[in-house]
Amino acid sequence: HHRVGRFLLDAAFDAPAQGITAIFGPSGCGKTSVLRCIAGLQRAAGGICDVAGDTWQDQTKFVPTHKRSIGYVFQDTSLFPHLSVRKNLQFGAPPTSTSSTRRNFDDVVSLLGLTNLVDRSPSKLSGGEQQRVAIGRALLSDPRLLLMDEPLSALDQSAKEDILPFLERLHQHLSLPIIYVSHDMREVERLANHLVLMAHGRVVAVGPLGDLQTDMTLPLPRERDASVILEAQVASYDHTYGLVCMQVDGAQFFSPSPFAEVGSSRRLRIAASDVSLAPEQPNASTILNSVPAQIVSATPLGTQHMIVVVSLGAHQTGARILARVTRQSWDRLSLREGMPIFAQVKGVALAPPAPTQTSALPQA
Repeated sequence: HHRVGRFLLDAAFDAPAQGITAIFGPSGCGKTSVLRCIAGLQRAAGGICDVAGDTWQDQTKFVPTHKRSIGYVFQDTSLFPHLSVRKNLQFGAPPTSTSSTRRNFDDVVSLLGLTNLVDRSPSKLSGGEQQRVAIGRALLSDPRLLLMDEPLSALDQSAKEDILPFLERLHQHLSLPIIYVSHDMREVERLANHLVLMAHGRVVAVGPLGDLQTDMTLPLPRERDASVILEAQVASYDHTYGLVCMQVDGAQFFSPSPFAEVGSSRRLRIAASDVSLAPEQPNASTILNSVPAQIVSATPLGTQHMIVVVSLGAHQTGARILARVTRQSWDRLSLREGMPIFAQVKGVALAPPAPTQTSALPQA
C-alpha cells in the first residue's frame, strides 16, 4: 500500500523466481511505483517484499537500496559520458577483480553484442547500443533480481527491433529472474513468461501470459489487436519452400522462416483477427494452417463481432487461441460452444531468433 496525493497503490502478487515477469498496464497505473518499491527507492509503509525467502521489507524491517542485490535498468541509460563503454560496464562490477569477474565481464560483453564497442565513448553509440551497455552494467553488479523500467520507451521502432533479440537472449541464457515494466503489449509478447496486469494502482490479474490472454474475464482478449503467444518446438524444416513446422500442444503450424534447428524452441504470435472458423475441413486454400479444434467459449463484442476461445486438437486439452468473427458468420454457420471445428490460421508470426553468441553466460 502506498499513497501519493490522490493516487493509491494497492498491489500484491507472487512471481516466479525465474524467467521474465512483465508488469503491464496503461501509463499512470502504478507499474513504476511497484518497481521502485521492490528496489527500495520508494518506501511503502506496511509493505512486504520477499525475494526467494529473503525479506527486504516487512512491518519491522527495511533493507536500503544499496544492500538489496538488484540490477536496475531505467528508461534513461544514465551512462557516464566521460567514461568509455568498458569503464561504464566496470562501474557496476564488484570492486575486487578476479579471474571469475574478468570472465563474467567477457561473457556479458559477448551476450549483449558489445565486443566491438567497449573502447568507444557513449556519445558515439546509438540509443539501442547505449541501452545494451546499461543492461550490461546492471548484470555485472551480480544481482539476484534484475528490474527493467520500460527500457525501450525512449527508442524508435527500428532501435527497439535491434535490441529485442538481445533481451530475448537474457531470457534464454540466464536463470536470473527479471521484472520488466512496459505499457507495450508487443514487447510483453516477445519477452514475458508471466504477466502482472495492473489498472488504477491495483493488480487485476497474475498468471502465465497465454492464460491471461485467453481469459474472457479480463480486457486483453477484447482488445482490437488481441492475440495469443504459444511456445513451440521446431518439428521439421522444408528447405525447398523455406517452411518451418512447429509443434504446439494439440497442433502443428507451418510458417515461412529462415532455417531453424529441429528441436529448437520458437515463440509464436497468433492474432485473433488472423483466425477463421469452419464447421468442416476446408477444401483447397492458400492458407497453410487448418487444424482440428473445439470451441471453448464465445463472447459478444458489441453488436458486430464475437470473440471465440478455441482449444487446439480434438478435445479441450490443447493450447488455446482466439478467433474474432462476425456475429453474422457465427449465426450463419450455427457455431456453438463445445462444437468441433477447424481453425484456419492465416498468419503465424515468429519471433526472430536471438543473435548467435560465442560464449554462454554462467547461470546466475
